[in-house]
Amino acid sequence: MTSPQEELLSGTRRALLHRIAVAQREGRAPSLVAAVVRGGKTVWSGARTSVEGEVPDGDVQYRIGSITKTFTAVLVLRLRDEGLLDLADPLEKHLPGTGVGEVTVVDLLAHRAGLAAETPGPWWERTPGSLRPELVDVLGERPLVHPVGRRFHYSNPGYALLGALVEKVRGAPWEDVLRREVLEPLGLHRTTVEPVPPHAGGWAVHPWADVMQPEPLENLGVMAPAGQLWSTADDLARFAAFLATGDERVLSAESVREMRTPAAPSEAADVADGYAYGLGLELRHQHGRALVGHTGSLPGFLACLTMGLADDVSAVVLANCTSGPAPFTVAADLVRIVAEAEPRIPAPWRPLREADSTVLDLVGQWYWGTYAFGLRLSADGLLALEPLSGKGRRSRFRPDGDGGWVGLEGYYAGEVLKPVRRSDGTVSHLDLGSFVFTRQPYEKGAPVPGGVDAEGWRGIP
Repeated sequence: MTSPQEELLSGTRRALLHRIAVAQREGRAPSLVAAVVRGGKTVWSGARTSVEGEVPDGDVQYRIGSITKTFTAVLVLRLRDEGLLDLADPLEKHLPGTGVGEVTVVDLLAHRAGLAAETPGPWWERTPGSLRPELVDVLGERPLVHPVGRRFHYSNPGYALLGALVEKVRGAPWEDVLRREVLEPLGLHRTTVEPVPPHAGGWAVHPWADVMQPEPLENLGVMAPAGQLWSTADDLARFAAFLATGDERVLSAESVREMRTPAAPSEAADVADGYAYGLGLELRHQHGRALVGHTGSLPGFLACLTMGLADDVSAVVLANCTSGPAPFTVAADLVRIVAEAEPRIPAPWRPLREADSTVLDLVGQWYWGTYAFGLRLSADGLLALEPLSGKGRRSRFRPDGDGGWVGLEGYYAGEVLKPVRRSDGTVSHLDLGSFVFTRQPYEKGAPVPGGVDAEGWRGIP
């Protein structure tokens, strides 16, 4: 193996190897490779194979299927960040003549455009892209199967449209733009549109017998932005590190954070399963932790990249079989093994370099009606509002430069917290989206909507 493994304890490494060994054997995969990333670098990699003496390593290419969509989404977000389009733009503004021009760019990114899941027949993943040379061939006569924007409905043709959008705006083929703007800057030299040796062959394993046959390897043509790419465990490990922190050469930390934010209405079953979709990324809950990434499959191949951001652990799993090991389950288990065996060591606590007295005036206990909250200033310069009961609405706030504070998450995301001061400069109360927070519950003299009873608090009359 080419990746450093000494950073994990021997027991952790053995548990990781055991997990992929079980997955390869029980899933009857001809081969399976995996990698774990922590602190932005690969800290473990492993492989299992049915061919004695030919164990693949992190440099062997596998087809990654729909993980390709995440790469395409990065390209679209780059166009947005450069001001060349807005995510709310209708497709027709930039790519006229598709017949579905009313759908927006963000509708396509989040799979909420209402487009069909697949192309008209034949099965596009096992037939050459030359059978579908134009966008009209992948959309068909009935491209919309749901109202636009109303529900999450995964659509492969939707990402073909996004690839065509990239080509139209950039004036260059999707694969050239991808190589120039993402693959080369991130050093993903083994991620390609066509396979480059060494690469795994794709196999179909018989469901009722331990025999197998090769799957066809086709160029997907205009469907390429939905699932064409080949990559390696090493390259996807580097890509995972980028998706966790961003890279100003490709996409900012703020924009990759946006990709990781739910953007599509979830079905009831998805809510129950802990599944949501962002902008080219899947969000899941497994083993009590939030994971974000993408799975992929094409005939002959299975793939998963997933990140446990709170634990700073990411995992990549690649296999060369049509069905067998569940790549997300395996990858999630790799994240869990490392996170539980070797919990992330937090950075040392450090105080603020300097304290603003006008901000310090805001911290401490506040009441919204009779609900008690604590407002805390952290070393990153943010205010955190938390219910003292442990349950209820909470959010962090950043300064807006005008004396107010903007909510960053939850119920108060985007809402402004405004400190209201008396004539002598002391803080009277906080106004948060019309809610008045006071130092005492229903404090006398405070502008509590509806007023405060003149007789104040009392017992049973």
